[in-house]
Amino acid sequence: MATVTLRGKPLDTIGNPPNVGDTAPAFELIGNDMSPVKLSDTDGKIRIISVVPAIDTRVCSLQTARFNHDLDSLPDSVVGYTISVDTPLAQSNWCAAKGVEKMELLSDARGDTFGRDWGLYLQDPGFLARSVFVVDKEGKIAYAQIVPEISEEPDYEAALTKAKELAV
Repeated sequence: MATVTLRGKPLDTIGNPPNVGDTAPAFELIGNDMSPVKLSDTDGKIRIISVVPAIDTRVCSLQTARFNHDLDSLPDSVVGYTISVDTPLAQSNWCAAKGVEKMELLSDARGDTFGRDWGLYLQDPGFLARSVFVVDKEGKIAYAQIVPEISEEPDYEAALTKAKELAV
């Protein structure tokens, strides 16, 4: 279990988030085109997994747009996912409005399985804890940050630096 805060109010996740060195838990989520997307679909690549509570909020929007922009400067061996409990339609509409094309938005709206398996689901208020993971080519967690205060942005530079190191 991890504890984060939302405007100072403590919230506990269900389960334990993976740590650096752990094998990344498998997932199958729904993409914007309603097709299933698995973590294993990108085996052999470096994955930046950006987890946000709700895509339409200010910080979640900033976080997703920032990683989308930064993917331009990374090799093709690095891919990015943004995961939230928003519906695929809401995510698709947001991407269209913001011009986000590099980060692939994935929905955990059908059962919160990602959130529970990755130890990031917050039962009350019913969304995911803001976090960033970098998964290496072998499927191991190489970087992990659970943002302590949900309303704050993650450490972009640390995650991007780790992705760049792994891409060399």
